Amino acid sequence: MTALTRYALSLLGRGQTYVPPLLLYAAAVVVLTTNDLGPLAGTYAACALTQFACLVWLTVAVVNAQTPTQRAVTTVAAGSDRRVLLADVLAATVLCGLLTVVGLVYPVFSGEHEVTAAAVAVGALAQVTCGVSGIACGLLCARPVVPRAGYAVVLALALTGGTVVAALPPVGPVVRLLSGDEQPGGALVLYAAAAVAQVAVAFAVALTVSRRRS
Repeated sequence: MTALTRYALSLLGRGQTYVPPLLLYAAAVVVLTTNDLGPLAGTYAACALTQFACLVWLTVAVVNAQTPTQRAVTTVAAGSDRRVLLADVLAATVLCGLLTVVGLVYPVFSGEHEVTAAAVAVGALAQVTCGVSGIACGLLCARPVVPRAGYAVVLALALTGGTVVAALPPVGPVVRLLSGDEQPGGALVLYAAAAVAQVAVAFAVALTVSRRRS
């Protein structure tokens, strides 16, 4: 799987489709966190919400980096379409980890906060949770499920906008937890588990739909 994951990341790099979502993430984090004086958890809530939106876009970019013909060849070489899709998920997870590092470190140096290990740990879990939920949404918007780019954009905007505006779980509750005064506690762990379950369901849906189409 390591070789397939590296291959997925290299295709993304060559296509440079990662540039717009990364620029969006960088701009949003800079605008929302620079010179912030509030609680660190609230700042991390903004980073987590931004990461969700960007991971939807990045996941679609990773999965759609190959044309259907290229993907068919890769599937034959890899031995199964499940392995190829799993490599895409792992590649998106690597990107999620990189964005989490930026989202944890930049607010600490760009604002004035009381930094504690507990606050950083909560911020890390919250951002990973929202990022993983973004991966799940991205899988449902990518070419194996939605072959037409126009429909994919509409679906991605609907899922992202609906999640943000309606504060759907796990992203909505996670952001509320970090923005409020209460301690996240075990609730954050439950939402993280829910995000992983979302990815599992989205993975199964994407795999089933792609197999029926082929």
